[in-house]
Amino acid sequence: MSVGSVPSEPGRVQAPYAAPPFDPELEPALAAISRESRESLTPDNLEARRERDAASRPRPTAEELRADGRFEVTELRVPGPPDGPDVTLVSARPAGLTGPLPLLYYMHGGAMVMGNAWSVLPRILREWALPLGLAVLSVEYRLAPETRYPGPLEDCYAGLVWAAGHAAELDIDADRVIIGGKSAGGGLAAALTLLNRDRGGPRPLGQLLLCPMLDDRGGTFSSHQMSGLGIWDRTSDVTVWKALLGERYGAADLPPYAAPARATDLSGLPPTFIDVGSAEMFRDEDVAYANAIWQAGGQAELHVWPGGYHGFDGLAPKAALSQDAREARTRWLRRLLAQSGEGNRHVR
Repeated sequence: MSVGSVPSEPGRVQAPYAAPPFDPELEPALAAISRESRESLTPDNLEARRERDAASRPRPTAEELRADGRFEVTELRVPGPPDGPDVTLVSARPAGLTGPLPLLYYMHGGAMVMGNAWSVLPRILREWALPLGLAVLSVEYRLAPETRYPGPLEDCYAGLVWAAGHAAELDIDADRVIIGGKSAGGGLAAALTLLNRDRGGPRPLGQLLLCPMLDDRGGTFSSHQMSGLGIWDRTSDVTVWKALLGERYGAADLPPYAAPARATDLSGLPPTFIDVGSAEMFRDEDVAYANAIWQAGGQAELHVWPGGYHGFDGLAPKAALSQDAREARTRWLRRLLAQSGEGNRHVR
């Protein structure tokens, strides 16, 4: 096998093969990450990693999220899935807007085992909610391994159905809901869109999938090519998929709602935005997902950011590539909202 060539059998990669270089502006941020934070995630170090993650990204309070009155923020407890607990939704919107507003229904990242609904909001509110006139609901879904599939997904679905049914109370437009998420949250967003389609739930206006975690099988070229590079590798990926799926890990009949890359029918999906770095293991599964949407006759906008590793825009927010990525997402959201016929709203 020649350097850089595609393996002859799906899931089989033979060395040697070259890895795409990281963007020069992104490398210092990667080098600054502590050795402990860059080590592969395993069942043995999961709790320590959770503690470090919580310490490095403290959960903001509702008062902090209100930012001296710029935003209205409320924590809601809504009915959860059958036989499950209630679900917490963090509702946030720019203050002084007339409604009903379009809604971004968002799932946080954290590999299905970490993260929370509050910590992602400062950036979302600043970059999207304020300039675009969006309301936001961020979902506090249950985490693995304490809650395995389908628990986290069912939490997200229950919250979405509740929000659509209480649109007037929330002052949102139920016909202009965008489902979104990043990394594991992006995978949940893709799974939720599929589940929602098949159950005949509220039809979303679009789905925003940022470096989504879609494939439990670890058989893509990029999953091998980027092994040991960046901040996410195959060992970590296997750890979190096993945490989520338990005994169902590796099952041939695993449903696409557990791992959206398993889907064989991507028809009937709303307009989709997908982005990913060229130098991360999720690259090929994300590109394949966009391609499958096109092959099914759907609409997808795909960005593969050259030299980007997983989560690069959060680690190096001032880098030109990070700014380009954020601007592309905002342009897509603005265009989607404008095409829905109502345009943007503005703070009074």
